[in-house]
Amino acid sequence: MWVSTKAQYGLRALVEIGLRQPAAVPLKEVAEAQGISQHYLEQIAAQLRRSGFIRSVRGAKGGYRIGRPAHQITALEVVEALEGSLAPVLCLDDPASCWQTGHCSTENLWKRVDEAMRGVLRQTTLQDLIEERRQIEARRLVQLEPTPARFAPQ
Repeated sequence: MWVSTKAQYGLRALVEIGLRQPAAVPLKEVAEAQGISQHYLEQIAAQLRRSGFIRSVRGAKGGYRIGRPAHQITALEVVEALEGSLAPVLCLDDPASCWQTGHCSTENLWKRVDEAMRGVLRQTTLQDLIEERRQIEARRLVQLEPTPARFAPQ
């Protein structure tokens, strides 16, 4: 299963909103910061809101906030909410879809692939992704700092 841009953008949007907590973040700002079409992001945000990952805040300083603590939101939950099944082959979700289910030499391979992907996503929280983004930003800032001249001209 290939993860679509919907899931990729959804996770990136959640990280962007999470970075700015406790402030409410307008979707326009998230779209600009992440290079995502605002129209497409609105569709994704509607799904994220229905799933409880974000909540809207009305008013002059309105926007979106994370719907529950970031350490309680797993990447697996988000991806499944936006994508549906992650199974790499249909027969894992619907054994009746394949006449070889239970007798297929590749069935266990696809089960292991499915379990590995779910395991990584289950173990990764939104808080982990937010912290990783902070580290990336900190490294970027360090690289932008001017280096002191070792030998100043006299």
